[in-house]
Amino acid sequence: MRLALLLSGLLALVLAGKAPLAKLLILAGLPAFAAPLLEDPAIRGVALYQAGEYQAADDAFRVAGRVSTYNRGLSLAMTGDLPLSLAYFDAVLFANPADSIARENRNAVNALVPPHLGEANAAGRIAAKVIASPTGVPFDEIKRLGKPLDAGGRVADGTWLESIQDDPGEFLRLRLEAEHLRRLSMGLTAPDQGDPW
Repeated sequence: MRLALLLSGLLALVLAGKAPLAKLLILAGLPAFAAPLLEDPAIRGVALYQAGEYQAADDAFRVAGRVSTYNRGLSLAMTGDLPLSLAYFDAVLFANPADSIARENRNAVNALVPPHLGEANAAGRIAAKVIASPTGVPFDEIKRLGKPLDAGGRVADGTWLESIQDDPGEFLRLRLEAEHLRRLSMGLTAPDQGDPW
C-alpha cells in the first residue's frame, strides 16, 4: 500500500512538470538541484542564491530585469560589486521609500563601501594636499576668481553673534516682507492696487 502511494505520488510529480518538482526540492533544502528545473529567471535566481551560487544568481536576476531589482541588489552585494548594489537598493527605495528591509540592506552595504577620497588642488575650503598645477605655475601665483576667504568673510563666532541686534519684531517684519515679495514674484499674491475704499 505504501509503495503504491509513493509510486502514485512520483507519477503525479512527473506528470505535473518541472516547476512543482523544483518547488519540492527547494522546500526540501536542495535549491541547487531545483535551479536547473526552473524556467523563470527570477525564481531560478532565488534558488541559486539560496544554494550559495551568487554569481549565477546575479546573472539570472540580470536576465529577469526589473522584477528582481531587490534580489539583484542582494546578489551584487554578495559578488562584491558594492557600488552597483547600492544603486539597485536606491532604485528599490525610489519606487517604495517605505521599504524598511531594503533600507536596512542598503545601509549595511553602504557601511562596507570604503569612503571615496578625492584629490584637491588647494583652491577649495577643505584641507587638501596640494597637487601639481597643469600649467606648471605654482598655485599661489594663479589668480582665483572671486574674493579670497579672508577678504570680507565672516566667521560665526561670539563676536559676530554679539553684533547682531536682538529685535524679534524687526526680524519678523523683514521675514514677512521677504515672504510677501517671494509670493508676488511667483504670482501667488495679487499686487497692491491701492486703497479699495
